[in-house]
Amino acid sequence: MTNHVHQPAFMTGDEFSIDTFSLLDAEGELYRGASEPALERDHARRLYQAMLATRILDERMMAAQRQGRLSFYMQCVGEEAAVIGATAALDDADMIMAQYREQGALMYRGFSIDEFMNQLFGNELDYGKGRQMPVHYGSRKLHYMTISSPLATQIPQATGYAYGQKLAGDGLCTLTFFGEGAASEGDFHAALNMASVHKVPVIFFCRNNGYAISTPAVEQFAADGIAPRAFGYHMHVIRVDGNDVLAVFEATRQARKIAVEQNQPVLIEAMTYRLAAHSSSDDPSGYRLKSEEETWRLKDPVLRMQKWLMKKGWWSEEEETREQETRRQEVLDTMKRAEKRTAPPLESLVSDVYADVTPELQRQFDQLKKHIRRYPEAYPRGARSLDLDVDTANDAQGDA
Repeated sequence: MTNHVHQPAFMTGDEFSIDTFSLLDAEGELYRGASEPALERDHARRLYQAMLATRILDERMMAAQRQGRLSFYMQCVGEEAAVIGATAALDDADMIMAQYREQGALMYRGFSIDEFMNQLFGNELDYGKGRQMPVHYGSRKLHYMTISSPLATQIPQATGYAYGQKLAGDGLCTLTFFGEGAASEGDFHAALNMASVHKVPVIFFCRNNGYAISTPAVEQFAADGIAPRAFGYHMHVIRVDGNDVLAVFEATRQARKIAVEQNQPVLIEAMTYRLAAHSSSDDPSGYRLKSEEETWRLKDPVLRMQKWLMKKGWWSEEEETREQETRRQEVLDTMKRAEKRTAPPLESLVSDVYADVTPELQRQFDQLKKHIRRYPEAYPRGARSLDLDVDTANDAQGDA
């Protein structure tokens, strides 16, 4: 029903205020009046172990990149609660469409360190056959759609996939992760509009970490974050403390209930902070202060969860030490194995693009092989795939 007025009255949105849902403070204590979600001991421990394992994986792989053993890496440091807390609230068969900082979701669902390493090094066991750059994971068995580099493409895809889930009627939903920078892409708006119009079971999960690479949020949009945009699409919305894993878990659990039972989309904005650089190619000291980072380190989501578990008697200092040592050794041992494995065969570049290799693809592939044979020292992996001796590069070039 529309109310009529007879004098112009403009609105800016300042009339609305969206609060931030939170349960745990930085010391792992429940706020007064807050209630713990229905999270059993084993579930809570699994959640925390995934957060800790993700933190350790990130630390070691960034070090490996700095050593020249890995070409590129992106960390989840500071955002583990947002990613893993949300994943833990889903059914394991729900689809996840990630951006590029959600390795914690895979960790929680059981992606092995071997599987992580195979993708990072693009070896013969990599599911993507070495075609993707590092951190572009995917797992059919764990219902985690393979990541694509272009920003925000997964958001409308999530709407489409959720529409299929609605038609199938299996009681499942899709959750798509993205940053507040990606919410500036047109794909974001198209996706939310389609989801609301067609009423599909999708959860749009925005990790608002304050920066789109080097651009701070205040220079990205004038409104109060991302959450108010849901009003324009008549969509359920909640803003949550993204460093509070209990709050993220409960918000996502209830969002999933709305999505699945009512076939309605939900927008979640998790307020968090990227403690690490945007990627291994970024230096955040050029655009933000160390004092700002230190302020957010006091809100570390991993430590907050750890303190809560210990206060409940569900975790101990001894377990913490043992878990950290075991995980670090596992990462190091697995990395050594993965980087020694051979590359995928060169033929895999074209073998399953189409059902049969097209004449044009075959022509391009033949040209590639000819080029590698001429310059084997520049393409050692490709040369080995063609059974060329890279050490005899000069002889091979002289014979060309």
